[in-house]
Amino acid sequence: MTEKIERELISRRQAFSLFGLTAAVSLAIPGTLSALSDAEAQTPGMERREDRRDDRQERRDDRQQNRQDRRDDRRTGGDQPATSGSTTGTNSGTNTGSTTGK
Repeated sequence: MTEKIERELISRRQAFSLFGLTAAVSLAIPGTLSALSDAEAQTPGMERREDRRDDRQERRDDRQQNRQDRRDDRRTGGDQPATSGSTTGTNSGTNTGSTTGK
């Protein structure tokens, strides 16, 4: 119980070794973490969730593409219906025979 605790100083050689080991580990950890994020689903519930997520993303992409196509059509004038020559009900400048006054 009455042991004397001795403090041991670390040598320069040991300090550089420890520093090198720390640097190597810090470079290895980000690679390991990125490999974990690419892992496939491991349970049926996780697979269903991933499938739903993929389906939502596909629908989102389809909607975005459709919106972009509609915008492009409006800007370029594509797919406009042909005019049949009919008027919209406003006076087109021809006299219909009804006169007011005399």
